[in-house]
Parts: sequence; C-alpha cells; structure tokens
Amino acid sequence: MSEKRWNIGQPDSQKQILLSDSLGIHPIVAQLLINRKIDCRDDAASFLKGDLHDLHDPFLLKDMDLAVARLKVARAAGETVLIYGDYDVDGVTSSVLLKNLMDQLGIKALNYIPHRMTEGYGLNSRIAEFTKQNAVSLLIAVDCGINAFAAVEALNKSGVDVFILDHHEPSAGRLPAAVAIINPKRADCPYPFKRLASVGLAFKLAQAVLGKLPEDDLDLVAIGTIADVVELQGENRIFVKQGLPKISQTKNCGLQALLDVAKVKGKKFRPYYVGFILGPRLNATGRMGTAQTSLDLLLCENHEEAYALAKNLEEHNTIRQKTQSEMIQEALSIVEREINFKEHKVIVLNKEGWHRGVLGIVAARIMEKYYRPTIVISTDGEVGTGSGRSIEGFHLFEALQACSGILENFGGHKRAAGLTLKVQRIAELKIIMNEFANQNLSLDDLIPSLDIDGEIPLSAINQDLIAALESLEPFGEGNPPPVFCTRRVKVKSPSTIMGKDTLKFWVTDGRVVLPAVGFGMGKYLDTVGFNQWVDLAYSPSLDEWAGTQTVTLKLKDVRQSP
Repeated sequence: MSEKRWNIGQPDSQKQILLSDSLGIHPIVAQLLINRKIDCRDDAASFLKGDLHDLHDPFLLKDMDLAVARLKVARAAGETVLIYGDYDVDGVTSSVLLKNLMDQLGIKALNYIPHRMTEGYGLNSRIAEFTKQNAVSLLIAVDCGINAFAAVEALNKSGVDVFILDHHEPSAGRLPAAVAIINPKRADCPYPFKRLASVGLAFKLAQAVLGKLPEDDLDLVAIGTIADVVELQGENRIFVKQGLPKISQTKNCGLQALLDVAKVKGKKFRPYYVGFILGPRLNATGRMGTAQTSLDLLLCENHEEAYALAKNLEEHNTIRQKTQSEMIQEALSIVEREINFKEHKVIVLNKEGWHRGVLGIVAARIMEKYYRPTIVISTDGEVGTGSGRSIEGFHLFEALQACSGILENFGGHKRAAGLTLKVQRIAELKIIMNEFANQNLSLDDLIPSLDIDGEIPLSAINQDLIAALESLEPFGEGNPPPVFCTRRVKVKSPSTIMGKDTLKFWVTDGRVVLPAVGFGMGKYLDTVGFNQWVDLAYSPSLDEWAGTQTVTLKLKDVRQSP
C-alpha cells in the first residue's frame, strides 16, 4: 500500500477561468499556475514568456554600485584581482563568468578554488599569504564569504580589499567588513528576487559593469543555477529557460568537450541533463579532491586539452559513484543498528574516514529513504566534518544555530547545510538536534507527503494536454513537473517488473486505456493485480519508441481504491 500522504490541490474555478480566458491557455495550465501562486495575468504572462527583458535592474542589489566602482578603480590602476570561488558547480561556473568579465575589462585576474580535503569550504585566512605572493589587491569571493569574518579581517590587514558575491544566509544578520557585499538575502537589500544562485549574481555584476546582458554566458548560468537546486521561479526561471537552448550550441570549448564525452551532444536540453549528467561530472573532481579540473575545463580554449580534461572528469565521476555507493551501504547498516526511530527524529551518523566529498549525497539518500533530517559526519582524528539534508518543515540552518555552542563552524540553507565540530561533541549534537526536532516536528511531519496538483479523469490526458503542459517548462525546484491523480481506474493487464525495478501495467477508466510506468516501484507489484481498482498519482508524458509517440503515466504513487 502507499506510504505517502496525498495533498490534493483543489481547483479555484473562478481564477482558473479568468486566467485561461485572458491568456488563451488550457484551463489545467491556468490551474497549475494558480497552484504555484502565480495567479494574476501579468505575472502568469511573464512566467510563461520567461523573457530576458523581465530581469530586474542589477543596481537594485545593495552594494552593486560600490562593486562596479571598485572594479573601475582596479582597471584604471592595473591591479591584479583574485577570484575565489567555491568548489561546487555554482562556484565554478560563477568563477568562470567572473574571469570572462575581467578579461573583457582588461583586468588581470587569477582564479583560486580551495581544496575540499585540505582547506575545506569557504574563504579561509590562509589566502592572505597567497594574495601577498601574487601582488593581489582585490579579492572577489563568490559563492562563499558571507560569514567569513576572520578571513576578511586578515585580508584587510594585508591591504587586500574584498567584495563578496554570495547567496547563502548571513549569520545572525552580521556581515563581514568587505568593501561590497552583494547578497539579496542580506536584510537591507531591496532586490525583488531573493533566491538567485551565485552564478546569477555573477551575471548581474557583469550586466551592471558592461551595461548590457552578457548573453553568451547564459549556458553556464543555466548550468550553475540548476546544479545548485535553487527555485526555478522569477529570474532563475528566466536564466534557465533562456540558457538551456544555448548549452547545445555553446561557444565554450570545454563545455563542448564535456557534452561529447558525456554523450549528450545534440540533445534538446532539459534540466535533467544538467542535474544528472553534466552537474555530477563537473562536481566530481571537487567532491573527490580539487575542483581545479572543472575550472580549467570551462576556461580551456584548446580542443585537445579540453577533451583530456573532460575525460578526466568522467573518470573522477566513476570513482565518485563507487565511493558513494559503498558509503551509502555502510550508512544504511549503521542506521539499522543504531537508530531508534521512536526516539530519533533526526538521524546523525558518523564514521572514521568517510570521504568528505560525498557526505551530502549520502545524507540525501538516507533522508529520502527514512524521511528524516539527516546529518552524515566523517571523522578524522579529533575533528568531524558533516553535511546535512532536511525534509519539508524542518529548517536545518536554524537547527544548527541551536547547536552553535558546540560547533566549530557551520553554514547553509533550510534544506542543506555543512558543519565541523570536535568528535567528542557528536553525542551532544545528536541530543540537541533531536531536542530541536521534538519542538519543531510533529509525527505527521515525518510521513512523506505527495503534492498533487489536482484530480482529473483519465480521458483528459492526451497529446494536446501534454503539449500545453510543456509551456510550464523548464521544471525543477520550485516549479515541479505537474502531478495529477485519478481514482478508481481498473488494471487492464498483468503488472510486470522490467529493468531497474520498474513496474509497468495498463489501466482504463472505461473510455481510454493508458500504460503506467513506475521507476523503482517494484514493491507495488501486488497492489496492482489484474482487474483490481487502483488510485494513481502520476505525471503524464509523451514517450517515443521506434518513431511512435505514446501517452504514458509516469507513476509517483499507487494505492488500492477503497
């Protein structure tokens, strides 16, 4: 039987008709927009269009004027600038955009990405010595730095100005002593859209400095935005909608090589190809050691070198997959041995020597399997480095703030965070996290829920509807693929298990017969016996095989009808 609670959206008929009639769109598409809180005509038109002209003025970002002025000084004085980026895809693509900008401005710029294993996340105080050795007088921290108080102070003492482009949460409203801090999440920033990734902020800086949109960089902006799993609404949606088609036509030599090596060259790009094919490869070297290879690839201008670097990423990704798989199995074993689900609303796991580069992925898999906030910690001597992932309704960053007294360092968002602490404090972390969870999570919160856009008859699903639904693409975080449900349909065929635990069967409502496919849903085989009545939750799709297009239900959940 289904283990999920269905949250079925109720139609707003009046708004649906108004929106459908005023924009000439399918009523179901109108309702989907309403479900996403886009319920006025102008906002809906803007959302569907996703036009670059709808981007906000970059100077609405607090300190943008100071950043632009400081770059003009750097250019006039012939200064050397250091671009200090994070080691994930957002940090790498941001770093490439900023290097492209410095090149256009004629400013000498160096790139630096910290080594995940030896330096850890974020701007560190040791960089002051590097700036001295390389005569750097301005450092741009991108996708990090918002809470790097000590590092910024050390750089200032060394005579290096710092400005920060970051989208992470400021700690308790405090800001480092930088010459400019561009972060829409700072309390005094009036920028209308608060959820840009750092690569979006780098794009906005380039727009402000150049006085025009750097459209050639939209391929990288789309990749960084999708890979960082920010909400695909507002400006993020515009960046991705406009940037995705540019990926397959990219002028970036390194990206061309990566598309070829990853076997996605010539594809019509959707977020899936970024999230599950390009993103993991660009992340692989940063996870397993240094992200320098990914940076070098995207800055490369030589085709032969680019292919060698792309193949290197492919090899690192294979190693990452093997390491990740082994750690997930070890983590699952620890959960089964040590976690008492009656007492532990938060899962905290630790083991000596776990690879720090894949802790976040392992935490995500454990969280998804058990539907509980999860922190996975790798210990090395007296120090533990952890990564956490959370469920809906549990703010992980706020939970870590409640633990701040026992942590050496921490940072992140509502759903993802990182931390370091002394190994002797791990037991306290488990206690405090679970005390926080007991105050903020009910037992109902620990039942996974499925948000369903609405209930529709099976006969409403056809190629015309699927074509209409495509107007809402690109789908992703904050704009998920539409999910519908249909109750009491009859299983018209024996159900079968295909490759990778995929369940397949046919259903009918007496008017149409459609195939239903559930990836990883083999456990529901007995639920969908021939001639049984079932309720389905699904996303409709159009599958093509041997030149024939078939309307298919991609299952999200299935349960026997009452």
